[in-house]
Amino acid sequence: MFQNQKVLILGFARSGYEAAKVLINRGNEVILNDNKKEELLDQDKIKELRELGVQFVFGTHPDDLLDSSFDYLIKNPGVPIHHKYVLKAHELGIEVINEVEMAYRLFPDDVKLIAITGTNGKTTTTSLTYSIVKKAFGDKVFLAGNIGYPLSGILNQLKSGDIVVMEVSCQQLENLSSFHPSIAVMTNLSPAHIDFFGTYDAYKKVKAKLFSKQTAEDVAILNVENGDVLEETKDILSTTKYFSSKHSINGCYLEGKDIYYYGEKVLSRDDIFIAGIHNVENVMASIMVAKELDISNEIIVEVVRDFRGVEHRLEYVDTVFGRKFYNDTEATNIKCTQIALSSFDEPTILILGGLERGQDFNELSPFMEHVKCIVGIGECRNRVVDFGNRLGIPTYSYEFLKDAFQKCYQESNPGDVILLSPASASWDQYKECEIRGSEFKKYVLQLKNKK
Repeated sequence: MFQNQKVLILGFARSGYEAAKVLINRGNEVILNDNKKEELLDQDKIKELRELGVQFVFGTHPDDLLDSSFDYLIKNPGVPIHHKYVLKAHELGIEVINEVEMAYRLFPDDVKLIAITGTNGKTTTTSLTYSIVKKAFGDKVFLAGNIGYPLSGILNQLKSGDIVVMEVSCQQLENLSSFHPSIAVMTNLSPAHIDFFGTYDAYKKVKAKLFSKQTAEDVAILNVENGDVLEETKDILSTTKYFSSKHSINGCYLEGKDIYYYGEKVLSRDDIFIAGIHNVENVMASIMVAKELDISNEIIVEVVRDFRGVEHRLEYVDTVFGRKFYNDTEATNIKCTQIALSSFDEPTILILGGLERGQDFNELSPFMEHVKCIVGIGECRNRVVDFGNRLGIPTYSYEFLKDAFQKCYQESNPGDVILLSPASASWDQYKECEIRGSEFKKYVLQLKNKK
């Protein structure tokens, strides 16, 4: 499979780079097309692929590039589903897949695939699940997928009997056809990526494709408290198992401060360092995967106790002068900030704002119970002030995070939480939101060094 064929890769990035390496080394003719100018892309990777024989077309999508001579179109997940090459490929009968599907078709026999998706929590759940499984099985465990490690990048290391723990995004699921996880997890569903899929219904249906190739011999791990998850998975053939943060169920559940798995206590909520009930749900999903692999409670507890979450996602940074600092810079929408605010009972100082996209901060109102002060930043900071004033919460406005951070400390007391959860993209000032989060962490470290 994938030998001596002609393949067009649409989109460079990490997945395009890894797919091109795999394909060219298998004797395929590979053309990689990206509408960005060549000088804006990774020159070392371009040089490497050129020397291997990959052909490039940069800066445009020529109308005559794709024709019936191609065997496959491999689409970067971020490329729109109605891109002209995708539509033309369908007309010509050329199969459209993505890097994940290509890599999966090249798996050795008997690799166990654990695939995790959901609107929120999938990265945390994937990271924790990987840490637990890695602790139990060592070098035979690999991390891959939307978490930043293309599946193609581990192909040359995989052997029969290995285990792959993978985060799968909705964009990746769009172009999967034979992808077949033996354990599949759906953390939750809520409206997202409507700009990409057109409707919430379309988004949900794509998410449910994770289970489409599963049989009764496979396991689907589902959040029983999410109605959309239950609706979209009601007809799957998998053996379904459930977790709940609200009720005692036949599955994994929270009762009081303890988490049980089919009646057996696994750990206490006090063992979970990462904040919020949503992270309790993420931990329960990971426990259920671990139990499918017969991993002991001792290993689960050990890993959960040491787990500090995913960088930039409600990440605990440090406690300095009695203040707890949390970096949630990847909360670039209202929903994520709602989740963050729901995670704390302590008095909270909230840093809010960034790129002006017309986001409705009023949707945060029911979640502001513990917020004692708001500091607005960035392009939409004046609207943040209007929002805070309507709620009667002291609110201040600074263009830059550095000044906002100083104000947060001035307004805080020992025992308070200082939370960067902007509900806004960062592109008004930063190339990516991670840079914003790293800057916040730098200021925390500077404050700590003043001790």
